[in-house]
Amino acid sequence: MRVLVAGAGISGLAAARGLAAAGHEVTVLEQAEGPRLGGGAITLWPNGTAVLADLGVDLEDMGQRLATMRLRTAGDRRVVECDLDVLARRFGAAARVVPRGSLITRLLGGLPEGSVRFGVRIEGLRADGDGVLAVTGDGREFHGDFLVGADGVHSRVRALVLEERPAALTGAAIWQGLTPAPFELGQVTTLMIGRQGDAGYMGAGDGLMQWFFEFRWSPADPPPRRPVEMLRRRFAGWAEPVPRILASLSDGDAQFFRHTRHRVPRRWGDGRCVLLGDAAHGMPPVGAQGTNQGLEDVAALLDCLATTPPGTVVTAYSARRRRQAERASAFAANALRVSGPLTLMQSEGPMRLMSVVPPRLATQGFGGLLRTLSGRI
Repeated sequence: MRVLVAGAGISGLAAARGLAAAGHEVTVLEQAEGPRLGGGAITLWPNGTAVLADLGVDLEDMGQRLATMRLRTAGDRRVVECDLDVLARRFGAAARVVPRGSLITRLLGGLPEGSVRFGVRIEGLRADGDGVLAVTGDGREFHGDFLVGADGVHSRVRALVLEERPAALTGAAIWQGLTPAPFELGQVTTLMIGRQGDAGYMGAGDGLMQWFFEFRWSPADPPPRRPVEMLRRRFAGWAEPVPRILASLSDGDAQFFRHTRHRVPRRWGDGRCVLLGDAAHGMPPVGAQGTNQGLEDVAALLDCLATTPPGTVVTAYSARRRRQAERASAFAANALRVSGPLTLMQSEGPMRLMSVVPPRLATQGFGGLLRTLSGRI
């Protein structure tokens, strides 16, 4: 079968790799003029690394394996600690932090030569019971028997297939970066939470640190010209290592992204066109669910294409993935409060009350959450 994949991000390239391995003729259409290797590092939970392993993607020499996840207050008091090594043994896959560009490069390297076309922006689609025609702005046409829309949160394919509005802004934003680590990070990922927002940091391999700061940000406000100075003011008074991290940064290190969220549709496509990843369920980055859910989509879609006639794949695939994606989206949207009275629960006192939860129970709880969001582990 000839399959068109719109988008050469992680989900699109993972889908293309799986489709090519299954014997399909794959063409990836990417609007950028070359591989998009920026975006810092991403956290892959055991379900994400398991799907990549199923696709033959070896991560052992990439990034940093995680052994512990810590949740702490703005004053650096312990709230929750999870043993990720226990979950790695239970699920048969470990959590890792990997630079996005490194993973993109590896996924590209596993595809047949010439299967990715850069500088191609889809402007129109025509589909019937037998196939799909993608039309570009400059008049080029690409024919396929099936089309996968993996073109991100601002998906053109979603707009054409579902005729829906773009993802909505949530009123929060993230500043993040991948920079040299100013101290030893080990195999730990840490999230610190306070009423002002949250701050996270973890190793990404090769002496690099992935860091981020999230908090309320009005959609009407432009990003500041000196973001690091703004972050230092906002997070003044937070315990170490937040001041040390901020002292190590310059303005050019900080990437700014507004949080967005899609309504998760009941049907993830129409006819022979389907959506996956952020095109289907764009969600805030809180909890690192987006990429992992995109990889879950890939696994489910590959299975549906192998077991279901092409004309009925949308129904089977939508039914398999919708509820899990809805849960993940709700978790990501509600895990961090950026305004209102519920931010009081992110104050030092209430947060410290949670520290009575033993690490063993916290580990079981997080493992249970991952299971509810996954069809793989």
